[in-house]
Amino acid sequence: MPSADALLADIGARLLYRDGLVLVIDKPAGLPVHPGPKGGPTLTDGLDALRFGLPRRPEAAHRLDRDTSGCLALGRHPKALARLNKLFATSAVGKTYWAIVEGGPAEEAGSIDLPLARRSDDPRSWWMKTDPAGDPSLTHWQVMGRSGDRTQTWLALTPVTGRTHQLRVHCAAMGWPILGDPIYGNAPRSGGPGLQLHAQRLSLPLYPRKPPIVVEAPAPGHMRAGLEGCGWTARRSD
Repeated sequence: MPSADALLADIGARLLYRDGLVLVIDKPAGLPVHPGPKGGPTLTDGLDALRFGLPRRPEAAHRLDRDTSGCLALGRHPKALARLNKLFATSAVGKTYWAIVEGGPAEEAGSIDLPLARRSDDPRSWWMKTDPAGDPSLTHWQVMGRSGDRTQTWLALTPVTGRTHQLRVHCAAMGWPILGDPIYGNAPRSGGPGLQLHAQRLSLPLYPRKPPIVVEAPAPGHMRAGLEGCGWTARRSD
């Protein structure tokens, strides 16, 4: 996988949508959105390249995990960011993720309704667990394809809530962890295939009298072989 510095250098080419309020970029896997305890380059370091004439750089309106690729919305100024933050906080934004999971469900569609809580009281820890006393967490899923030997399944995941690591924990709790997940799945800490999770689609109801803004991110390179093994082709909408 390219270094974070190399990913930042290419950030302008990853613009998917632009208007006066919002930008949507195709965030590459391997690039953190915000600074973490270990330091190093983050998406924030490259946002000045996306000002497009405005006096301030845009800011991320929501989070994607470091190793999750795909659609990330940026507010272009404080009022736009506040409007976007409200939409995400009230679950008004439609989000669809593609994931390749180990094994897979027997059914073709369903929902995962499992509350989530932090594994640790340490505020620096982002690791999560299912917990009946945790925050309500709901994910809808649909099978998009399966590998010929049925050892892997391509899922479309729609999180209704937006808890930390929600999709990763929910899939693991169901017995079909996301491929390449070293925390909740079976992937090694290094040298694995990379997390097979991609924010494929955003639907932003940003303007009251207009249809939602719908943006889709193309299938990332590190997931294409797995997707093809489950029936996806480049001619199919990605």
